[in-house]
Amino acid sequence: MCKEYYNKYANEFIESTMNVDMSELYAMFEKYLPETGKILDIGFGSGRDSLYFSKKYEVVSIDNSETFVVHAKNVLTNKVILLDVRDISFDEEFDGIWACASLLHLRYHELPEVLNKCYRSLKPNGIMYMSFKYGDFEGERNGRYFTDLNEERLNNMLLNSRFKLLELKITNDFRPDRYDKWLNVIIRKS
Repeated sequence: MCKEYYNKYANEFIESTMNVDMSELYAMFEKYLPETGKILDIGFGSGRDSLYFSKKYEVVSIDNSETFVVHAKNVLTNKVILLDVRDISFDEEFDGIWACASLLHLRYHELPEVLNKCYRSLKPNGIMYMSFKYGDFEGERNGRYFTDLNEERLNNMLLNSRFKLLELKITNDFRPDRYDKWLNVIIRKS
């Protein structure tokens, strides 16, 4: 993913994302979750989402940036692991997976294998949220690798998985002074 970039610019990234209001997307995700349970936060970055979900759920937070992990261990009380999503090997452990703006740093051809690993990580009927910049671009942008998705690219990717698409929503960027469109997706283990 973009480990070197995030290690170098961690403080700026944390400052620009920590206080962004994600309540609309939290509600989109939580309506499919049980009252209590366990969530895997993939690529937690600033720790904002792990902090929110840990108020109600048991959370395991993973990121491949050492700098983010050090920061998270100072602000989060849940389990924080230095781990690349491509290396996960959980087995039916989670009710939900939250992958907010993290899988978009994988190459498109890597996504099906990672989705299969996420599938195995979820309990039966578990759900997964993921978000990507909206479009069909793939390549480097401002020092980071991005895979953008639109409906067609998403559907093609899901053809190779056993996930069922539950909900799809296109939103504007929630950060001020950002104008990207985002593809927000909820899928369920079937």
